[in-house]
Amino acid sequence: MSTPLETQSKRERNWIYITAWIILAVLIVGALLAFSSGRETRQAQEKADQLIAALEEAGASAPSQDQIVRVLGDDGGATCESPNDALNRSILLSQLSNGASGPGARPVIADSKVFQGQLLIIEVYCPDELDDFREFVEGLETANVAGE
Repeated sequence: MSTPLETQSKRERNWIYITAWIILAVLIVGALLAFSSGRETRQAQEKADQLIAALEEAGASAPSQDQIVRVLGDDGGATCESPNDALNRSILLSQLSNGASGPGARPVIADSKVFQGQLLIIEVYCPDELDDFREFVEGLETANVAGE
């Protein structure tokens, strides 16, 4: 048995090696990204469990862990995106109205429990924003309108 004669030039072999290394590098980068996203998913699930426990302790019914993970992720999503900025506060206040549009829109005195869920989300996902937001909420006029 004899060794077959090499018919490829050195340049062709180098291109094959370079291509193989590039493919290997792409696969390694993809594996690292998948690993870090798996870690983020684990963190999101842990924070969702904390939020579920806090909601149930407060007497509210909590959504499923999957729903919380999809909406809030591991960083609180839109809820923690500068909750103390003037624009976000004005959007929140505009939702506390009688539901009319145009000149008929009037602010209302909301139930004191309206902000409880948002405070719990901020407490779990972005606690550094909690004190300022709690101060803002405590400055609003609320009442026990649900009668509980």
